[in-house]
Amino acid sequence: MQYKIPVQIENEDPIMLWLSLRQLMIIMVGFWIAYGLFKRLEVSLWWSVALLPSIFIIILTLVIALFKNSEMTFVPFVLSFIRYKVNLSERVWKSWVDSFNPIDIWYVFETDAERKDNLDIQEKKDKIKEMDEKLKKI
Repeated sequence: MQYKIPVQIENEDPIMLWLSLRQLMIIMVGFWIAYGLFKRLEVSLWWSVALLPSIFIIILTLVIALFKNSEMTFVPFVLSFIRYKVNLSERVWKSWVDSFNPIDIWYVFETDAERKDNLDIQEKKDKIKEMDEKLKKI
């Protein structure tokens, strides 16, 4: 039995207007926080002064919800930008070093002190025999 797999499975479908469910949820939560802050500050300040931080939160919410650059949303873009700045704008490929996960922003450098290229073949054979003996005991 064969199933047809959609090619663009990670694309978000618009629900209302041009907004996806994720974008609608971000906007609703951001506007809720802005409204709550406005109501709390309005009691002790003038409404025009209380409106300024609320407008800032609304603008920040819209930027986070609507931002898209090269099919990347806001959070992956910011993490990639931080990784780019931390790694001095340079990526060095090392075999068996996986440091390019979506959340991981640090780069693993292999120092020369950690490298042991000059191991003797006899030492390797001894270690293998030792491991075999330990496995047999288990």
